[in-house]
Amino acid sequence: MLADNGSNGLGRDNGGKQMDGYVTDVQSSDSGSLKGEDILGLQDLDPVMNRKMHLVNNAIDQLGWTPYHTKLFFLNGFGYAVDSLILLLQSVVAGPAFREFGRVGYERALTISVYVGMLVGALFWGISADMVGRRFAFNVSLLICSAAAIIAGAMPNWASLGFFVALIGFGGGGNLILDTTVFLEYVPGSKQWTLTLMAAWWGFGQAITGFIAWGFLVPEKWNCATVETCTKENNMGWRYVLFTSGAIVFVMSVLRVTVVRLMETPKYLLANGEDAKVVQTLQALAYKYGHRCSLTVEQLEACGVVPGAHSKSPLSLAETLIHLRGLFSTRKMSISTLMVWLSWAMMGLAYPLFYVFLPSYLASHGANLSVSTFDSWRNYALTNVSSIFGPILAAWMCNIPFLGRRYTMLIGALMTAAFFFAYTSVRTGAQDVGFSCAIAFCLNIYYGTLYAYTPEVLPSAHRATGNGVAVACNRVMGILSAVIATVSDKSTSAPLYLCGALLVAMAGVSAAFPFEPYGRRSS
Repeated sequence: MLADNGSNGLGRDNGGKQMDGYVTDVQSSDSGSLKGEDILGLQDLDPVMNRKMHLVNNAIDQLGWTPYHTKLFFLNGFGYAVDSLILLLQSVVAGPAFREFGRVGYERALTISVYVGMLVGALFWGISADMVGRRFAFNVSLLICSAAAIIAGAMPNWASLGFFVALIGFGGGGNLILDTTVFLEYVPGSKQWTLTLMAAWWGFGQAITGFIAWGFLVPEKWNCATVETCTKENNMGWRYVLFTSGAIVFVMSVLRVTVVRLMETPKYLLANGEDAKVVQTLQALAYKYGHRCSLTVEQLEACGVVPGAHSKSPLSLAETLIHLRGLFSTRKMSISTLMVWLSWAMMGLAYPLFYVFLPSYLASHGANLSVSTFDSWRNYALTNVSSIFGPILAAWMCNIPFLGRRYTMLIGALMTAAFFFAYTSVRTGAQDVGFSCAIAFCLNIYYGTLYAYTPEVLPSAHRATGNGVAVACNRVMGILSAVIATVSDKSTSAPLYLCGALLVAMAGVSAAFPFEPYGRRSS
């Protein structure tokens, strides 16, 4: 536990307990064995902010898990599902749409479009969420996704479809960042493992995409066979996929506004120096759900004044630089930030590149994977369903003391690498779907934990920015993988082993991360 031997005179809580600096450990039925240590509490950061953050973390622990957290878990999870849904959506509709439009243009345009959109969206929503707050982006991003998806389904040519796919990506680019950030900044420290569990929604979104595609891209009446016979009227399958997906996302966006009614997160308010609003937010939750919260404005104000994490001109370059510099406040934080970004970048290259080169490799080594259209989309759905269970196992593993987040990621990455290498021996359709399901499961042990780990080790004032840049690194590598797939020789097997080697490298980076969030609370 952190200790402060000085007498800060912070007063007493409503129960009469001395509030001795930022060390006071508020025990509740929800705090478990948590010792009240903040992840960045021992870093050489602003001491006033450290003291206040510790008090707020104590108050959140005292408040415990409420029905509000349950609603956040489900509706933030919808954002995860949407992010994975739209990432797969373009790959699902690209083939039949390109065929309908006469196979004229750049064949991988939709892949480039969605990654560019998500790259811009990750940076835009991430940085702006630190500038103007989490609430606006949280409520708006899904609505943009749904509208763009529905409009995309009506597009008359390849170029216009690419534009709206990019717009889908732009809206979705903020979901992953805001979902983890918002949820983490409300959740009690002993329940931070649920952030890893929430990544199961990612697999759920992939499964939805798989089942929608299976339903609309199999019937011959909605899917033309050749370019010469393809018209809009006999090729409506991919359009129905977009319409249906857009409608589902629209329902999710409405539920976000009507069910959650998000209040600005207390840790964002704290970084802005709005002590009264921090207390008001937490006290309102405590009152509504009959829980305790003894935090007072006087306790926060007695710690001192937080300088603030903003420039004089909001939404400016100076403001952006403040949030970027805040991620490198100490040597240890700088190493952590760069290693997290590197992990996202390596995964962004390894995973899509593996599946670009795999078919050619298997064909050249005698594999017979010819399956019907029905079986192809069935296998696609089964693989995506398998990815749901990886984060569920990861959530359990990361809460084991000798594993924590870092070694959970190490195990997930090494297991995925093993199946990557073993996949090269596949020769039949049954082996193909089996290995695909195993890879989806193992990969999401790593990915689900990385999703949670990233915001956990970032400071609250700059969390969305750091998270946004991390996701942007992933998207840049996704764009690069699409370009490589277009211009490279797919007959060589070297890229497959390179992808496996990247996963081994990710495992090593995970084990070397400077911070271990297990048993500690986000700062």
